[in-house]
Amino acid sequence: MDTVMHLTMTELEEGMEYIRQSPKDNGTLKLIVQRPNIDEREVIREGELDISEGLAGDSWKARGNKHSADGSANINAQITIMNARTIAVLAQSEERWSLAGDQLYIDMDLSDENLPPGTRLALGTAVVEVSAVPHTGCNKFSSRFGVDAMKFVNSPEGKRLHLRGINTKVIQGGTIRIGDTVRKI
Repeated sequence: MDTVMHLTMTELEEGMEYIRQSPKDNGTLKLIVQRPNIDEREVIREGELDISEGLAGDSWKARGNKHSADGSANINAQITIMNARTIAVLAQSEERWSLAGDQLYIDMDLSDENLPPGTRLALGTAVVEVSAVPHTGCNKFSSRFGVDAMKFVNSPEGKRLHLRGINTKVIQGGTIRIGDTVRKI
């Protein structure tokens, strides 16, 4: 049972300056999460990114996408990335980060100005490309972090900064590890 109190909009806004201080270059991979099944999370220290499968051990491909015509997984939403500072503010403890449902959590500015669609990021020996597919909060996100958290990440400023995260696809497979530097290429 999740007994953590959800933050109010005022409390969330107090964390905005911390979030805005995210590095623009040379970010850090803080957390890797496999989702073997719906609502299951496995935090791992090292993972493999694959061009066709995404994160090895993750159910992205098998789950598919209800918005695609044939129900297949959206390659442009293969790997979801969330700003580590944002989830730190929302979740209040690192044990709760994985509840957001993203696979990678990085300390880096995810805004359009810093990482527009088409930007490639090197992490470990892998490369991912930022897609234009928006990443927005869902009902599960709202139930886990609160209605104000959903409003916060989906506010005009929240969307500009991509506080809910970004979608990417794997361009070059490789190994990633907690602590890897994430850099624009």
